[in-house]
Amino acid sequence: MARGYGKLKAKQVEQLSERGLYGDGGGLYLQVAKGGSKSWLFRFKSDGHSRWHGLGSARDVSLADARIKATDARRVRLNGGDPIETKRALKAAARIEAAKAITFGAAAKRFIKANAPGWKNAKHAAQWQMTLLGIDQDGKPTKHDYCKTIRDLPISGIDTTLVLRIIEPIWATKTETANRIRGRIEVVIDAAKSKGEFAGENPARWKGHLDNLLPATSKVRKVRNHPALPYQQVSEFMRELRQRGGVAAAALEFQILTAVRPGNAVSARWDQIDRRTAVWRIPAALMKTDAEHNVPLSRAALDVLERVEALNEGSDYVFPNSKGKPLSDASMAAVIDRMNERERRWIDPKDSREAVPHGFRSSFRDWAAEHGYDDAAAEAALAHKVSNDVIAAYKRTTFFELRKQMMKDWADYCARPVVGDDNVVPLRA
Repeated sequence: MARGYGKLKAKQVEQLSERGLYGDGGGLYLQVAKGGSKSWLFRFKSDGHSRWHGLGSARDVSLADARIKATDARRVRLNGGDPIETKRALKAAARIEAAKAITFGAAAKRFIKANAPGWKNAKHAAQWQMTLLGIDQDGKPTKHDYCKTIRDLPISGIDTTLVLRIIEPIWATKTETANRIRGRIEVVIDAAKSKGEFAGENPARWKGHLDNLLPATSKVRKVRNHPALPYQQVSEFMRELRQRGGVAAAALEFQILTAVRPGNAVSARWDQIDRRTAVWRIPAALMKTDAEHNVPLSRAALDVLERVEALNEGSDYVFPNSKGKPLSDASMAAVIDRMNERERRWIDPKDSREAVPHGFRSSFRDWAAEHGYDDAAAEAALAHKVSNDVIAAYKRTTFFELRKQMMKDWADYCARPVVGDDNVVPLRA
């Protein structure tokens, strides 16, 4: 210990009780106040005046630690700084960082709220909620809560390990879902970075980062078609379906008769439907093709509307849930679940999976092909986007008049009587 330093002893610090200042050397003092409380002070001169810099209570800071703090203070002075002002600046910076601190969940909520008005439909916002916040459109917990592990963590602390913990387990089995979650985490973190709440490289970035750790989606994605019934079974299915009451069963029947996507069926609104001309106009904002889709309604489809209108309690939606909001896609799938409870009859024979609402679009497409309808008309009925740029450039029709007859024929086929077992295609090998 250099001369003039280390004058105090640890035992002495414990025993001192008389009020006063006791120097250790190098500007370090132990202050004993009236009543016996003790604290450490560092004395230095600034502009010819003595200033005292508090280093903490002797109860919490030992003699050895007080000497280290005093050394740090002397170093500040040697560099031309003021230990008191330095301490204040550090505290201010800490307060600013604490004020900027935001959890990933709060950042995700903020991002969804800010961007939802620009998204094309409410379902898109609901999907963001489900994957990032773990709640459905009604605020209920979802079956899969993918981001639970990071939602309550400060967004500034999200790193590659945490991102991988979410997406790696489902990368090979639910590739599309995993990639969407990764992309959504990335944009939420980017938004936080723009606000100064995140520093450094985005841990959810794919190019040049996660692509070094995970296989490309093209190598692991397994394209599986939606399980569908052979079209020859649809009339028998419809006969059993029509024996069931409830809005969900009616929505499923309407979806099958119109061959639209399940999401479009459950979100149908009365103001989109003109029953006088038998046309359902689905706005472009609700379509994958970003183009308005006009659906010709058969007599059978109009009958479904008449039935559900009697059950409707003033909702703007054709198929509302108990709260007046649109049914979920899952509610229609649940109808098929219940129809399969006693005997698994409504199964895709190709892979023994239960048919799903979306699969009836495949059933319709096969029926149209087998019954001589032009491919372009059938594709227009399904509102599929033309993939060939040249064909798309010259295509000027949606085959609406042809589709009117096609949807009538499809409805007639769905309602045809089932005679014996000759019309039933075996589902099991």
